[in-house]
Amino acid sequence: MHPDTPTAIARQIPVWARELGFADAEVSARRLDADRVHLADWIALGRHGGMSFMARDPDLRAEPERLRPGTLSVISARLPYRPDAADALALLDDGAHAYISRYALGRDYHRVVRARLLRLGRRIEQAVGPHGYRVLCDSAPVLEKALARDAGLGWIGKHTLLLNKQEGSWFFLGEIYTDLPLPPTPGAPPDNGCGRCTACIKVCPTQAIVAPYQLDARRCISYLTIEHHGSIDEDLRPLIGNRIFGCDDCQLVCPWNRYARLSADPDFAPRHGLDRARLIDLFGWDEDEWLRRTEGMALRRAGYARWLRNLAVALGNAPASDEIIAALQRRLDHPDEMVREHVRWALARHDLAISGAGRSAASAPPSRDR
Repeated sequence: MHPDTPTAIARQIPVWARELGFADAEVSARRLDADRVHLADWIALGRHGGMSFMARDPDLRAEPERLRPGTLSVISARLPYRPDAADALALLDDGAHAYISRYALGRDYHRVVRARLLRLGRRIEQAVGPHGYRVLCDSAPVLEKALARDAGLGWIGKHTLLLNKQEGSWFFLGEIYTDLPLPPTPGAPPDNGCGRCTACIKVCPTQAIVAPYQLDARRCISYLTIEHHGSIDEDLRPLIGNRIFGCDDCQLVCPWNRYARLSADPDFAPRHGLDRARLIDLFGWDEDEWLRRTEGMALRRAGYARWLRNLAVALGNAPASDEIIAALQRRLDHPDEMVREHVRWALARHDLAISGAGRSAASAPPSRDR
């Protein structure tokens, strides 16, 4: 027999969600006044960088009923994605290979999460009958981490990601805005689950986490390699290393992520060997090959020119070799000036590295073996 009261429905939602592959799903409170203030302060400091969309429609973000008129409840769901991929830390230490954020190695998560939320919405309809709802996954102005926190799915960590005691931060979030009057899940976890730990702050390559719970996107490698258009600040380029799409450093060192299990979901399995690809091979893709190999993936968000820009930076940071220099030289006449500029910078880096190595060898004191 299907449940027929709001409380019974709310209790069944996590069960149905887990049947669809979600780790959990709960009903959130909808009062986000403190989070609205936090967002406004972040915008006022300019820490959103070029993401002008973050400054638009703050009321829609903080008040679900404004985004979708008639909304009485928000269901927040969590879907783990940690893939079985090449060792991340070893890859970051290998300057000749590309590092792509673990979330972007498989199928575009927007499609996966949205499809499963739609199935969850239909499952709820089977129990209560037709009703109004909308599924969301990075597709509208939503304070999704705050909603998930208030649904009891975790707490917002010092790196500004949501953390869960069982699975760290390797998961996606999605929401269902519904006109069902569901009771919020009680007992949201405290905001101090990080304790005195500052591992994420210390490890950030560009020091983008300027204080606990405060991120300056203008310095964040994920922002610089994905959202940022145009030239990357020259002072930040050497700090990017071999990260060509996103950055996971703050997650990789988080103690809570030791509990995160690998996802067996084939949607998130690495495609085309991108978890262990050489920078020089990726830099050789023409646009047609890039479009073919990134079909259905979040990598498309960067666009081809920014993909080459990011690879040029990584190649400039890679150990110098004739092969790398030749590959960069072949892109010197690329039609996009942004790409050409970053290629020139990379070549200059290698020229300085080679010249510096020569000078060091020439000025070195004679060996005892000579």
